[in-house]
Amino acid sequence: MTEPQNPKKLFIKTYGCQMNVYDSERMAEAMGADGYVMTETAEDADMVLLNTCHIREKASEKLYSDLGRLRPLKAANPDLKIGVAGCVAQAEGAEILRRMPLVDLVVGPQAYHRLPEMARGTGQQVDTDFPLEDKFDLLPERKATRGPTAFLTVQEGCDKFCAFCVVPYTRGAEVSRPVARILTEARGLVAKGVREITLLGQNVNGYHGVGDGGGWTLARLLRELAKVDGLERLRYTTSHPNDMDDDLVAAHGDLPQLMPYLHLPVQSGSDRILKAMNRKHTAQDYLRLIERIRAARPDIVLSSDFIVGFPGETDRDFEDTLDLIRAVGFGAAFSFKYSARPGTPAAEKPPVAAELADSRLAALQALITAQQKATQESMVGREVSVLYEKPGRMPGQMVGKSDHLHAVHVNDPTGQVGELVRVRILASTSNSLAGARI
Repeated sequence: MTEPQNPKKLFIKTYGCQMNVYDSERMAEAMGADGYVMTETAEDADMVLLNTCHIREKASEKLYSDLGRLRPLKAANPDLKIGVAGCVAQAEGAEILRRMPLVDLVVGPQAYHRLPEMARGTGQQVDTDFPLEDKFDLLPERKATRGPTAFLTVQEGCDKFCAFCVVPYTRGAEVSRPVARILTEARGLVAKGVREITLLGQNVNGYHGVGDGGGWTLARLLRELAKVDGLERLRYTTSHPNDMDDDLVAAHGDLPQLMPYLHLPVQSGSDRILKAMNRKHTAQDYLRLIERIRAARPDIVLSSDFIVGFPGETDRDFEDTLDLIRAVGFGAAFSFKYSARPGTPAAEKPPVAAELADSRLAALQALITAQQKATQESMVGREVSVLYEKPGRMPGQMVGKSDHLHAVHVNDPTGQVGELVRVRILASTSNSLAGARI
């Protein structure tokens, strides 16, 4: 199909998580099938789409601030369409239109396959339904737009109802895509040059999609994907400790394609706070799980999420969290000061004083930074596999990711994007490694 001579231009700003990156790619593909091409700036666009995330602090305020900056563009070009998608769109719906009349459409994460139809319409529109049809069946074929790596959503929603989290309300109950459709999408990506796929889900290891013989687990899905010719690497995120079953733990030792890196959020090291968070596991449960994972894959690098200053957190609770971090030894972590999400159980409880939460967060991040540095420095002198993703900033330099998800810079003038090469690590910098091709 030939592109129109004067295609409309689409600009998408993506907030937050990897699932939003995947969703933005799928929205761009849906709009591309309707005649839009992507542009790098909002000033050059016929349509601006803000794909929001409700996980980060002050998500709504950031959205409204960005919408305010779009006012001059809308005033100069009344035909400019402005859309809000994602979890904030789901949570606030028509309130966005009330507060920001410049917005033309609001679409939730389960309805973005309807974007082209909405964009063709007139007047302000809101679609935050949870439709019966599978949006993935109604989206166009995937395009490999991220070089040799790609995200692939296999599961959406969450049934865990952690006290701090809005995902069950904005993304809905857990739904897993059928095995056959995932395999078809994965093979299509590999045919387009993808060599590494990261499986995505709000609770990805709770995957329970229908396949041959009934419901499949994530471990069984990974084992089947490992058979796809040309698919060299597999990763998955984000997981819940309670859904790390024995077969999934074993898969980390059994499958060479499953990379030795696992993001496994724990949130706190205090049993009292974990109970208040409704996490349904203890610190010891988590530590025993880490022992099992490391027994299956001794070289695995672990990362996690931590919330500091959760309502009711005492100094003892915080020290328990630091003790857990010291016991595990993380290669990386995401850490945040607790901020209330309207409608969640924790939002009704009095917060920890901001100054105290700030000081605790700084102490936790200092510990994590030290562990990350130690993990990176332990790689110096080792041989690792690196998948080249793009040229570096320096002439002749290539940049890619190691098995352990470290960014690696290699002086390799003949290197090509998509090559999987052996590299000896020579040095560790603040956020990356430097190496030489072997």
